[in-house]
Amino acid sequence: MRHTIAAVSLALALVAALPADWPQWRGPHRDGRVEGFDAPAHWPDQLRKGWSIEVGEGHSSPLAVGDTVFQLSRQGEEEVIRALTLADGRVLWRVAYPAPYTMNPAARGHGKGPKSTPAYAAGKLYTLGISGILSCFDASSGKLVWRKDFTGQFSATSPLYGAGMSPAVVDGRVLVHIGGPGSGALLALDADSGEPIWQWTEDGPGYASPIVATLDGARQVLTQTEKFVVGVDFATGHTLWKIPFSTAYDQNSLTPVLLDDLLIYSGTRQPTVAVRIGHSGGKWTTEKVWSNPEIPMYMSTPALHGDLLFGLTQNDKGALFCADARTGKLLWKGSPRQGDNASLLVSGDLLLALTTEAELIVAKASGADLSVIQTYEVAASNVWAHPALIGPYILIKDATTLTRWSVE
Repeated sequence: MRHTIAAVSLALALVAALPADWPQWRGPHRDGRVEGFDAPAHWPDQLRKGWSIEVGEGHSSPLAVGDTVFQLSRQGEEEVIRALTLADGRVLWRVAYPAPYTMNPAARGHGKGPKSTPAYAAGKLYTLGISGILSCFDASSGKLVWRKDFTGQFSATSPLYGAGMSPAVVDGRVLVHIGGPGSGALLALDADSGEPIWQWTEDGPGYASPIVATLDGARQVLTQTEKFVVGVDFATGHTLWKIPFSTAYDQNSLTPVLLDDLLIYSGTRQPTVAVRIGHSGGKWTTEKVWSNPEIPMYMSTPALHGDLLFGLTQNDKGALFCADARTGKLLWKGSPRQGDNASLLVSGDLLLALTTEAELIVAKASGADLSVIQTYEVAASNVWAHPALIGPYILIKDATTLTRWSVE
């Protein structure tokens, strides 16, 4: 492992993650809700471009914790993690390790870069590489704390497009789904040591990332696997409930969205569905509340604003939409041909959508219509990574570059 540390102190930069930080996939709460972003009263005609640095390929999203930005990427045959200053993009430390990976020909368009977004918790950074290498680093120095290489443990160590789920760190446990088509394990590991606490082996991984929630008194891990939507007991790893859910090429990709006891999920060429999770007579129940075939979602996880569900439907070659999250009724649908994916965020009364074509759409988070306030071009290449928002800044990782934009 190559390890380079710049002569810059992190003593003041790295603190415990705060609600306004961007410490993991989809933000502080893994749900696309933005906290601590200084949205302007009047959006400018152009965003102000700050620093920009070449970091390598991959769809991994940046993190922002305090005054520090973390980025996972690939350069050559190595996976690379960088810590940079939010203020000016200076590299505080850089760590690289060998990550040989043979790309499936069908997935070459997405490259060999990591698809998983790291997680920051309690001064440590957790990364999952494209081939299933799980690492824990000291976030202040880049020193490796522990590593798990799952090569050979299952028939495959990652799905067709490589490992795409993003680890979650909750109450001292790292949750990660490793393996490949037909076999795998959802694991809970001790965050300090990497030692296994439990493993759930009833299905291989999709590309979805888990969330943790308490439903009907039981804390559970909620996720889409290769062929199911599941609730797994957070303490023991035992199955609480399981819903069959198969999509073309087993591409279950969406992080589940929770509105009270309603779990909302979708997949390529499948309706968007809401089920009510409950417990009665000693058994868990999954009551289907609504199903809407008008708004199938492929890769884009939707975001909630109150009872409004904002997403990008696979129909019409990609169209933004708003639906009533309680009933599934489609309230409006935007223009077609927005692309295969969009990162969706809600900040106050604003909806932000970053498309694969590098267009950042700022609109009102309204159920009346798609009321666009401003649009911006934020990269010269496609963008698959989720943006990170902190203070007045928007961090964008495009094909190979990380850029800090500002609304000021």
